[in-house]
Amino acid sequence: MRNIDVTEAIDSGQFGRFQWMILGLCGLLLIVDGYDVFVAGTVLPKLIAEWGLSKPQAGALQAWALFGMMFGALIFGPLADKIGRKKGIALSFVLFTTATVATGFAASPDQFKIFRFIAGLGCGGLMPNAVALMNEYAPKRLRGTMVALMFSGYSIGGMVAASLGIAIIPSFGWQWMFYVAAIPLVLLPFILWQLPESLGFLIRQNRQSEARSIYSRLFPGDQLADGDKLIFAETNGASASVLELFRHERGLRTAMLWVSFFCCLLLVYLLSSWLPKVLQEAGYAERASLLSLFSLNFGGMAGAILGGRLGDRFGLPKVVVAFFAAAAVSIALIGTGLPTVLLFISVFIAGATTIGTQILLYASVAQLYNLSIRSTGLGWASGVGRIGAIVGPTFGGYLLAQELPLQQNFMLFAVPAVISVFAMLGYASLNARQVLRTPVAA
Repeated sequence: MRNIDVTEAIDSGQFGRFQWMILGLCGLLLIVDGYDVFVAGTVLPKLIAEWGLSKPQAGALQAWALFGMMFGALIFGPLADKIGRKKGIALSFVLFTTATVATGFAASPDQFKIFRFIAGLGCGGLMPNAVALMNEYAPKRLRGTMVALMFSGYSIGGMVAASLGIAIIPSFGWQWMFYVAAIPLVLLPFILWQLPESLGFLIRQNRQSEARSIYSRLFPGDQLADGDKLIFAETNGASASVLELFRHERGLRTAMLWVSFFCCLLLVYLLSSWLPKVLQEAGYAERASLLSLFSLNFGGMAGAILGGRLGDRFGLPKVVVAFFAAAAVSIALIGTGLPTVLLFISVFIAGATTIGTQILLYASVAQLYNLSIRSTGLGWASGVGRIGAIVGPTFGGYLLAQELPLQQNFMLFAVPAVISVFAMLGYASLNARQVLRTPVAA
């Protein structure tokens, strides 16, 4: 008869076929999620022309999906700590895919806002739950890398949006960019059939038979005897309350992560919403401006994978600080009138160090909190970040309406990255001190 701690078993085991399947399924979900997030940036120039929108109005139009993401993260994060990661992911996925399809039928800005808000609810709920699930099935030594690999699907979704925008919008109109979101719904039954529930959640719910079935798939070489019992060190952990995020000397670190999330998502959605339009006004062709969105997301994927690997080796806080510093420089350079090739390189680096850093921040949050409050921590950090995401497009619209020189605009765009450098330096310092102490049990 054995008591098997599943966390210890996963941390000491190999990253096997079952975990690669989880990585692939979560990555596929995030491709769809990333497409939904970035599709709005591809259609924005057309919406401005068709509906006669000013830049501030267009920025506000973009913000409605981000309002939805904020509430979705705050609702579905804590909810999944109670109903399970799998149900939280399924509800979020169905919500944003159906609402995205409906957006294509919007006949006015008001209808567009409503559908984008509903889609945002689902997008905001999916991210924290997918991160939490992947974090729980990855060995500790590989968590940063595997979460980053999974989250690279988000950037692939953005590249798909940019690529389809080049092919679809000129020939078929902006509506078809939303209609194609119906395709992933066909895959949902397969994903739900294969995607496992969190082992820790099942054990907390005393659902041993389901947990044993998943454990057998996770470790096919370790046969469980009838008397063996799966346990989880955090089974009797704290309740899923936001106040718990500030206990056990986590308060300042939580605050620093929230500041960084706010600034990082402000940058991600500022660039993804306005970069094509700004470059078109600066004299670049429509195709080139949409390719910049592709470059931004390709950089995001590369930055996430590289950052996750570096984070596992050197520690996530150090890597995040370096990435934010590089983001400030690369964003400022975009507005200096660079030749096209150098422009795309700067945009690539900006994507790597904003979209990529967003993914590293999710991994940082997942590592800060234990299982009983992990989705709550991810949900609240993501929710605070969504406030920045709302501010980003709106701020960009008002700033661009002032018709400042291009270089001055991008210098101002880089300010949030500078703020994040100092916030994450504080977080890294606090984290280093905590490592030197005996961990406080939560």
